[in-house]
Amino acid sequence: MAAEASSYGSRRNLALGNADDVVKVSAAGWAGSVRRKRKRSQAQTVAHGIIDLDADDDPDEVMRICEKASNYSSNLSVGHPSDWPKHRKNGLAEDVKTVDSKSNEKYKTFKQFDTVTDHSDHFYSMLGEGNDVVTKPSKDWVKRIQHEWKVLEKDLPDTIFVRVYENRMDLLRAVIVGPAGTPYHDGLFFFDVSFPSQYPKKPPLVNYRSGGLRLNPNLYDDGKVCLSLLNTWSGKGCEKWNPSKSTMLQVLVSIQALVLNAKAYFNEPGYAASAKTLQGEQMSMAYNENTFLLSCKTMLYSLRNPPKHFGDFASCHFCKYGRNILAGCKAYMDGAQVGCLVGNGVQDVDEGDKSCSTNFKGSLKKLFEEFIKEFTRIGVHCREFQAQTWMLNAGSARATASTTLRL
Repeated sequence: MAAEASSYGSRRNLALGNADDVVKVSAAGWAGSVRRKRKRSQAQTVAHGIIDLDADDDPDEVMRICEKASNYSSNLSVGHPSDWPKHRKNGLAEDVKTVDSKSNEKYKTFKQFDTVTDHSDHFYSMLGEGNDVVTKPSKDWVKRIQHEWKVLEKDLPDTIFVRVYENRMDLLRAVIVGPAGTPYHDGLFFFDVSFPSQYPKKPPLVNYRSGGLRLNPNLYDDGKVCLSLLNTWSGKGCEKWNPSKSTMLQVLVSIQALVLNAKAYFNEPGYAASAKTLQGEQMSMAYNENTFLLSCKTMLYSLRNPPKHFGDFASCHFCKYGRNILAGCKAYMDGAQVGCLVGNGVQDVDEGDKSCSTNFKGSLKKLFEEFIKEFTRIGVHCREFQAQTWMLNAGSARATASTTLRL
């Protein structure tokens, strides 16, 4: 890969180093709005600063990392509205309402941060002795990990969920919900984390649960996460890991906001220079189409093979957002540009004819049908979308018959 990339979108710049950086990301459409749990129903937090240990009067040595809450509400929030298509009174409406109510209630009760025990399927647990396992942690190491837990429990964005382990403080698992307005919308992206024995002098080790798919320049199919904040890519200043200031929360928010973004094509070094050019934007659109197909496959993989402690969460997530996902697929097959989905509506903000390619629509049709089968299995009412598949299949049959007659 070429190393001479401009600062725009390059992996070497993928770190949220200060509050101003986060504000810029928010303005560009970052959907991970951070809310304090104590004020969850009152306001929305819009910015993160960097945690600076022992720099304030807080007795637990934790500096507040959130700016003052704002009443501003982004249109790109991952929290979708519940204005799904109305169903005709055919005897199913009440059942649909009951299923939605149960899944929503279960979804709401799933804690954003919690402690669990079984780590047998964790990537770094399965590595065994070859991994940097912390067998005799120092007091300073334990104190720092407890600090990380405290910050995560208090300040996680609404669309990031974390589990830590009682008997393995060195391990952590997180799931990030793909931001709206990107080709990753509504997807679940799981990451396994290991805190090395020299933490925080060394950054955490992070592995992406890829399922063998590479849907982002920074997320490899073997699970490697390429991020300057993790010292797995070049960087400078606040882009790099800082033992006294960088945190696990900063890593997770950086992945959500700067890796899973609307134009990930330009994260690739060498391609950043083509941003805002006609050829670059065309290549970015093609990349987004392929990315969404891989994201759909990842969704199906997550639903069918959820990691431990996230099985109910995955089912409830797709129960809650299944129709939104199907609505997005239908919109893209009808010609909308990938990544324009916001909530349950579609908004193509770019000018000109930028509808999706024919090959993309054909591939998405197959995944659309798989979604309907899987979502129906978990209780999502998909009848209105099943009608869409019948129409698509009928259209294909007519096209085949027409071609045959001309031969």
